[in-house]
Amino acid sequence: MTSPPAEPPAASLSTEPRVRPPAALDSLSMSSLLSGDLDDEGDGGGEEDGLGDLEVNPYDGLPFSSRYYALLEERQRFPIWGLRQSLLEHLETHNMLLLSAPSGAGKSTQVPQWCVDYALSYEFSQGLVCCSQPHSVTAVSLALRVADEMDLSLGLEVGYRVSHDDSCTPDTLLRFVSDSLLLEEMMSDPLLHQYGIVVLDELQQRTVPTDVLLGLLCDVCRQRPDNFRVVLLTHPTLAPRLSTFLGPSVPHLTLDSVLEDPPSTEPEEASEAPGGRRPAIEVNRVETLYRELSSGKEPAVAACHMVLDLHRRGEEGDVMVFLASAQETEVCLALLEKECVALSPQLGPLRILPLYAGLGGLTQRVYESSPEDPALRESDGSEALECSVRGAKGQGVKRKVILSDSLAEASFSLPAIRYVIDTGLQLKTVYNTQIRANSHVVRTISKHQADMRMQRVNSRLPGLCVRLYAQSLYEGGMEEAHSPGVVEENLSHLVLLLKRLDIADMGQCKFLDRPAPEALMQALEDLDYLAALDDDGNLSEVGIIMSELPLEPPLAKALIAACEYDCVDELLTIAAMLTAPTCFVTAEPKGEEIAVTHWRPLMHAEGDHMTLINIYNHFIEHNQDEAWCTANFLSHAALRLAVVIRAELLEVMQRIELPVSPPAFGCQDNCTNIKRALISGFFLKVAHDVDGSGNYLLLTHRHVAHLHPFSSYLCRQPCPKPPSWVLYHEFTISCDNCVRIASEVHPQMLVELAPQYYLGNLPSSDGKELLMELRQSLEPQPYDPDQGSDEPSRTHRDVDATGETHSQSGTELCVVQ
Repeated sequence: MTSPPAEPPAASLSTEPRVRPPAALDSLSMSSLLSGDLDDEGDGGGEEDGLGDLEVNPYDGLPFSSRYYALLEERQRFPIWGLRQSLLEHLETHNMLLLSAPSGAGKSTQVPQWCVDYALSYEFSQGLVCCSQPHSVTAVSLALRVADEMDLSLGLEVGYRVSHDDSCTPDTLLRFVSDSLLLEEMMSDPLLHQYGIVVLDELQQRTVPTDVLLGLLCDVCRQRPDNFRVVLLTHPTLAPRLSTFLGPSVPHLTLDSVLEDPPSTEPEEASEAPGGRRPAIEVNRVETLYRELSSGKEPAVAACHMVLDLHRRGEEGDVMVFLASAQETEVCLALLEKECVALSPQLGPLRILPLYAGLGGLTQRVYESSPEDPALRESDGSEALECSVRGAKGQGVKRKVILSDSLAEASFSLPAIRYVIDTGLQLKTVYNTQIRANSHVVRTISKHQADMRMQRVNSRLPGLCVRLYAQSLYEGGMEEAHSPGVVEENLSHLVLLLKRLDIADMGQCKFLDRPAPEALMQALEDLDYLAALDDDGNLSEVGIIMSELPLEPPLAKALIAACEYDCVDELLTIAAMLTAPTCFVTAEPKGEEIAVTHWRPLMHAEGDHMTLINIYNHFIEHNQDEAWCTANFLSHAALRLAVVIRAELLEVMQRIELPVSPPAFGCQDNCTNIKRALISGFFLKVAHDVDGSGNYLLLTHRHVAHLHPFSSYLCRQPCPKPPSWVLYHEFTISCDNCVRIASEVHPQMLVELAPQYYLGNLPSSDGKELLMELRQSLEPQPYDPDQGSDEPSRTHRDVDATGETHSQSGTELCVVQ
C-alpha cells in the first residue's frame, strides 16, 4: 500500500499542541514506545492548553512542524494503527513475525516507522531498517510519503534505493529498496549485518526475488537470533499459506480484533480524511456489477465507455480502471481523450492519469490535487482536450480517472476512489524452457486479484465495482491465486545469484512454491554453456565475475568476452542500451513512416547492435538534448537511463580490475570483434534464413520468426537483402513473432567460437547440417582453442577439457576483489 506523498512540511512551526519535553534518541525505550508516550502529541488536547514546549523530532533534533501533527491524525485513523502496540511487543520476543491486512489499511507506511522506533530503542539499538518492495516505483513513492509523515528530509534519515537510483546516505535510518536490489546486497553481505530490521512487503505479489528473500531471511534469523528482526507484510489472501509455511513459532497479527469492534465515538467527519475509512467496512458498502463483454469488443474500449457512462451520471467520486497491460492503458487513455472532446462542459472535467511501472517518477501525479483551472493531461496533443473543459469551472463534478495495470492492485492507495472498473485481465510474461523464449500471454486474473481490485474503493460514499466479465467466470472459472514468478520466469539469473551465495544445491533453498525441476536444470545448463560453472557445479571465475555485473547472464558473458577482443567501450554501450527501455518512441501507425525517416540516418549497415551504438553516440554528441530526442522520435528518458547504466557498469568493471579498451567504433575490425563478443554470450540466440526471403529458423528450437519491422535491415534505403545468419537479443512468442535487435554474423564465427555447442549439443536441423558442412570445408587441422574466445559450452563433461582451457584464458586478465 502506498499512501499519497503530500506537500512539503510547512515552514512555520506550530506552538498550539501540548507536547512533552524534547527527547534524544538515547532516551527512547520500549516502555515509552509501548505506553504510547510518543503519540500523545497527536491527541488534540494541546488546543485547549495553549502554548507549550515545542516537541523535538528525535531523529533530526528539530521541532515538529504543524504538518506533522496533521498527518499524525490521519495515521491514527488507519486500521493498522490498532496493531502498533502488539507489533512492538512481539518484536521484543520474536525475531520474525507475520502481519496481514487488506490494501489501504496503512501497513506499508506505518509498520516501517514503528520498526525504526524499535530499532533505535535502548533495548535493541541495532540501527538501520530496510523495507523491501516488489516494484521500484512503489519504493520511491513510499519513501516520499514516509519521510513526510516522519517530518524528515528525503535522502537523509529516510531514503530509497532502486535500480539506477539511490537517494540514501550513510546517515539514512530507513531505506526503501526494491526486492531485487536487496537480494543483490546479500551477495556481498549474506547475513545483512548493516540492518537490524528488514520489512518484506507485498508478499502476495509472489515475485521471484520476494519468494527467494523469504527463504533466505528465515536462514538469517536463525544465524542472528538476538540482533535481527524480520517483519513480513501481506494481503490476507496469502496469510494462511504463509503461516503454515513459517510454522507456529512465527506469530501472525491480523486486523480481526481491531475491525470487529470499531470505536463508536469516532466523529463522522473523520471518515473524510484520506485513508481514514477502514477497508473491511468499505468492502461491505461496495456493490458489484457484472457486465460480460459482447463478442469481439475490446476490453479497453469497453472500459472507456464505462468511464464515460459513470461520468455522465454526475455523481461524485474518482474512477480506477484495471487493464491488462501498460499498452492497454495508453490505448484507453487515447480513447478517453478523444471522446472527452465531445463531452458537455456541464458534466465537469475529467483528469485522466495512467499508472504503471514504466512511468517512473510520473506515477506521483496520481496524488496531485486537481488544479483550479484543470488540464486533463500534461502531454503533447492535449490542448484541444483542455479547451473543451475550461468552461466547466465550478460546474459538474471534478473527477480523476486512474488507468492502471496490476501495479495498483496493492500499491498506490488513493482517497476518493468510488468506482472500480475491472477488465479481469493481465498480461503475463511466461518463459518456456523448451524453446528458451518468453511468451506474452493475456490471462484471466485470479479470484484473489479480483477481490483486491474491488477493495481499491476508498470513499465515504457507497462504491461500485464494475467487472467486465461474467459472474460465472469469477465463481468457477478463475484460479484461486495467481501463479508465482518462480514457476513462470527464466531462472538463470536467480541460479547465478544463489550459486554466489554458496547455495550449491537448489534444494537447500526454502521456497513457498518450488520451481519446476526442468526450469532449474535448464538454468544450470545455460550457465554451464556460458562457462559460469566449474566441474563441481560451483561458480567458475567467469561465473563469479558475471555475478558482479548487474546484467542478464548472456549479456554479462558478452561484456567479459569484450575484454579479450578489445571492444569493451562498445559493449558497455550495447549493454546499457539493451538494459534500458527501448529508445524508440512508439508512434501511431500513420506516423511510423515519419519516425523511420528520422531513424534512418542513425542506422548502421552492420546491424541493430551497431545502430544502438550510433544512437547513443549521437545522443552524447548533442549533449543529451531532449529537443534532439523529440525531433528524432527517441525517448530522452530511456537514453538518459542508458547513460546512468553505462556509468554503473564501467564502475563495476574498474572495481574488479577488468581491462577497458579505448573506443574504436567505426572500423570493420571493431565491428567484427563486437560480433565475436556478442556470440560468446548469445550463441544460443542465432537464426538463419531458410528461403532467402526473411523467414528465419531459430536454431535452438526450430521456430520461424521474422525481423522486427524497425530493424535496420528493413528500414534502410535501398533495402538490403536479408542477412543469411543473424544473432538476436530477444525473441518473444506473440502475435508478430519477431526477433528484436538482430545483427548479421558469419557462420564461420559460430563454428570457431562455440564448436562444442554448434557441432555437438545443437539439436539436429538444416542449420546444424550447414555448419557441419562448413566445418568440413575449413582447414583440415583440428580446432585450436587458444585461437578462440572463452569456451561457452561445457555441458557434457567428456568434452570439458577444451572448455576448461577457455574459461581459464578469459579470466587471466581479471582479479576479483
